[in-house]
Amino acid sequence: MVLACVLVCCEAGKYSDVAKKVKNIKSVVRAFSAAGRWDVIAEIEAPDMKALTDIALKINEMPGVQATETLVEATL
Repeated sequence: MVLACVLVCCEAGKYSDVAKKVKNIKSVVRAFSAAGRWDVIAEIEAPDMKALTDIALKINEMPGVQATETLVEATL
């Protein structure tokens, strides 16, 4: 199991739509908006690094997303 956070920078006014879409992705434990450099934070529990990479790429390709950064918390 891989635990990670994906930090998401959104286009202006798009953070709410992005957060809602991210919440519907399998393996996303929770997603919420934030103030500052990153607009949305997604907490992920993926079975392995390949699955985590696939999820991060899926988020990065969403409409309204400008950039993402993935922080791996732990590999269990």
